[in-house]
Amino acid sequence: MIRTQIQFPDPLYQQLKKIAERNDWSLAEVVRRAAELYMGRFSTEAPAEADWTFPSLDMGGDFITDPAKTRRH
Repeated sequence: MIRTQIQFPDPLYQQLKKIAERNDWSLAEVVRRAAELYMGRFSTEAPAEADWTFPSLDMGGDFITDPAKTRRH
């Protein structure tokens, strides 16, 4: 295992400590389990190039033309 240092906002730290105490785990165990659950939400494989689309931003306004559809001349 690799040892690391993490900083938490105080309210989050207090919640994590409560979870650890309630389950008789260490704080490190709570963080490891949380990280494993979080990582399960993401694919470990890179997306195929065909799946990639140009990202668009919501600028919160109306445009005369859609910036994503413009091209360089």
